[in-house]
Amino acid sequence: MIKRYAREKMTAIWTAENKFQKWLDVEIAACEAHHQLGNINKQDLDTIKEKARFDVQRIDEIEAEIHHDVIAFLTNVAENVGPESRLIHLGLTSSDVVDTAFSLLIKESGHVLIDAIDELLQAIETQAYKYKNTLMMGRTHGVHAEPTTLGLKLTVWYDEIERSKERLLSAINGINVGKISGAVGNYAHISPKIEEFTCQKLGLRPAKASTQILQRDRHAHFMTSIAIIGGSLEKMATEIRSLQKTECNEILEPFSKKQKGSSAMPHKKNPIICERITGLARTLRGYALSSLENQALWHERDISHSSTERIIFPDATVGLDYMIGLMIKVLNGMVVNEAQMQDNIDKSYQVFFSQQVLLKMIDKGMLREDAYRIVQRNAHQAFDEKVPLLNKLKEDTDISTLIDKDELEGIFNYSHYTRQIDTIFDRVY
Repeated sequence: MIKRYAREKMTAIWTAENKFQKWLDVEIAACEAHHQLGNINKQDLDTIKEKARFDVQRIDEIEAEIHHDVIAFLTNVAENVGPESRLIHLGLTSSDVVDTAFSLLIKESGHVLIDAIDELLQAIETQAYKYKNTLMMGRTHGVHAEPTTLGLKLTVWYDEIERSKERLLSAINGINVGKISGAVGNYAHISPKIEEFTCQKLGLRPAKASTQILQRDRHAHFMTSIAIIGGSLEKMATEIRSLQKTECNEILEPFSKKQKGSSAMPHKKNPIICERITGLARTLRGYALSSLENQALWHERDISHSSTERIIFPDATVGLDYMIGLMIKVLNGMVVNEAQMQDNIDKSYQVFFSQQVLLKMIDKGMLREDAYRIVQRNAHQAFDEKVPLLNKLKEDTDISTLIDKDELEGIFNYSHYTRQIDTIFDRVY
């Protein structure tokens, strides 16, 4: 991911330095396992642990000649360790190291994402309680439906992000495995006990069965979880963008004093942060598709997955972390125009009370079809004539003979739309 769309903590995970350190961690843990089984003596193990180190530039130089990154890494480590380096990588294949280390990197990045999600959840919850009973128009099909509250809208987002967190934790658990099982996964040249010890040392579980690699359903699970979170952020961003439209003007993303919106139009305040989130979410979905396609490899393994994974995992985790940070910024700094929300509600001329009137007429004994026809007629006339629905209903004898004035006026009460908000909040928070 380009620096423009990255945060330092996540990018640090995907550096060459950290990758090779994870490779070395796997190799050292495997040497310790061999020592436990009596294959490496204490003196040689101590020498390996003391001298084993690497230099990224030197590894790159070697790889430029031999075109194999793991051998280049091992060659560089051997240059530093000396004769005892013959005991490093005993019975291992390259993917034993690379895939096990890759799991460590994914796990590390996953936990950074979990921390970011927790911060996002807190930001949503704070604003949800602040605007718990702030009325705004609910819209279905883009058309005014019935009033809701901004707090409820935010609470729906909170609930969705919590589910995303659970999915990601499940995916992290799924990738929290390693394999030290050799070239085709049958332990032909190494004991399964080496794998068990090595994985335990690294905080991983040994895969129950593997080929030359860990199976890519695990990685696809992680990537699809990331894409789903991206989709949730895009949903939130799209809603804010829609509510920021001039004709709506209910919520605006932060706009700093020195910020410029357009090179041509000085008046512009564009929702560029939310638009950026929307664009990056599309990228995450593309990466998820690549990961799904990596599941179908030839026989015990081919290398077609490797080139995509070198791109998509760093980019997806860095990108999602950045997107979460952006959404936190938007939520913490958003401008809520409560007066405009009420103005927009008023533009419906009370027609959203139609269901309350319908239910009252049914309760009074009228057939639903007849009640629906009468209410619909009055609601359409009220909107077209820009007259409050209550006024139209008072003039309609089909209504006035069924519902008295006081009872009719009592229907037009906004509390219908807020009375269960506490119940919903109690379920979610």
